[in-house]
Amino acid sequence: MTASAPGQFVLDTARSTVAFRHKTMWGLVTVKGTFKGVSGDGKLDADGSATGVINVRADSVDTKNTARDKHLRSDDFFAAERFPVIKFDVLSAVQNADGTVRVEGLLTVREVTQALTITATLAATEPAGVTLVTQFDVDRAAFGITWNQLGMLRGVATITATLRFARTGS
Repeated sequence: MTASAPGQFVLDTARSTVAFRHKTMWGLVTVKGTFKGVSGDGKLDADGSATGVINVRADSVDTKNTARDKHLRSDDFFAAERFPVIKFDVLSAVQNADGTVRVEGLLTVREVTQALTITATLAATEPAGVTLVTQFDVDRAAFGITWNQLGMLRGVATITATLRFARTGS
């Protein structure tokens, strides 16, 4: 599968998802959730490289548990009122010979920015757009999210994303 033709793209929010899972209760329970507020855009250059941005509204976290979601939005976790956007700036995305895409960027959570390199799979390409699928781990402590009552939270959060980029008119 080869990349789409050069141009401008916008994230198709209806066909894109950003989800997470994290072990809690001393590793006995896995909390799963999604972020409902995801947006972004990108540019694919003639050489096949891409740049762009993905924005996730921190207050859009949804684990299907109202009390837990409120806690995740609080200062113990995302501090969504003070830091409303989780941002991933794509500095470079290049397709590898095996069809995967190496994505280098900067992840910003709670105004803390860390370099992050992930591998994505090019799931679909067509004239109207491209779809990337990825899974990667994030150490929440690296972003100042250290709440851990009685040692209940261990390890990293696993992020899974399906990102559909639709070609714009330009």
